[in-house]
Formats: sequence, structure tokens, C-alpha cells
Amino acid sequence: MSLELFSAESNGNILPFDGEVIDFGQWLSPQQAHDYFQYFLTQLPWQHDQAKLYGKHYITARQVAWYGNTEYDYRYSGVQRKALMWDAQLLKLKQRLEAELAEPFNSCLANLYHNGTQGMAWHSDADVSLAAETVIASLSLGASRRFLFRHIHTKQQVEIHLQSGQLLVMRGVCQQHWVHSLPKAMRVTEPRINLTFRQFIAR
Repeated sequence: MSLELFSAESNGNILPFDGEVIDFGQWLSPQQAHDYFQYFLTQLPWQHDQAKLYGKHYITARQVAWYGNTEYDYRYSGVQRKALMWDAQLLKLKQRLEAELAEPFNSCLANLYHNGTQGMAWHSDADVSLAAETVIASLSLGASRRFLFRHIHTKQQVEIHLQSGQLLVMRGVCQQHWVHSLPKAMRVTEPRINLTFRQFIAR
């Protein structure tokens, strides 16, 4: 069974059970989304991501930029990383999110997908460096893309079409019960940027 959501209007919690994924709809105005997209696309120091899975080292097609509180190192996908100092525009978005959500964030992982040939396989953000029942604010910029959630046990799926400027907030136990993915979409020729603001724990 699959539930599909197509609107950029706010839909509240889009998960039917076992956690929360709050869809805030168009959190940025079209002009703000355009301006932020253009700025981040040209100004962030994008690099191909690295990951270690089952003892193997991988270089991803997508590119990333990692920002946060510089007193912390972060371990993500089996690789130790040191966060870059906050970009001024990212910091502005972080402060707005913290004020509106009443949640603290100490890092942002920015992802750049150059076109629809690049995506993300099924996974959950349940890394040991994340706080328990972590809150992740995920902001989409650029090309519209499908985004899927699948329950680990029931296999029920929820599909949402994310627009530029749309905000999702994942919270509660959703990372323990649901995985999510960004499917490839060969017809999409424009880039997409995804900003994920998180609360990491220094280890």
C-alpha cells in the first residue's frame, strides 16, 4: 500500500504510524528558494562524499558540503569528518529553523544532486553520532524530486513530491521504523540541493 502526496501545501504528519515526518509545505517563498539555490550552488565548496559500508570505501556521485560547530568532529557513514565553519546564509537558515521549531541544530549536511541520474538508496538516519530520537530538518532547493518512505516491517510506502523551498521535519521514532530514499529520475535534468540540519553528539 502506498500513499502519494503531490502538493507543496502543508500536510502535517505524512506518516500513518511509528514516527513523525512533518511536511511544512512551501517554507520559503519562490524568490527566496531561487536565491538560496543559486547562492549555495555557486558558493559552497562541493566535494564528492565518502562512505564506508561493510568494509568497503565508496565515493558518491552526489556532492556534499558539511558545516557545523567547529569544536566538534562528526562520524558519518563510517568516516570521521570535521565540520566547516558556518556559511553566513546557512547560519541564517539554521537560526530561523531553531526559532520556529524550538529545536537546536549544530550541523548541516548539504547534498548536491546534479540531475536525476543521481539519487540516494534506502537508508535511515540512525547514526550513533545523532541524538536519540533525533530531529532532522530537511530543506529542498532546485529541481522537484520524488521522495519515498518505507516502513521496515510492513513495507508500506509514502511518496511525496518535494518542491523548491519545501521543508520536511523528521522526528520521534521514525528513524527506527522507516527508511527513506531519493529515487533516480532520468527525466530530471536540473540540479537539486538538499540541506539537512541535525543535532550531532561529539564522540
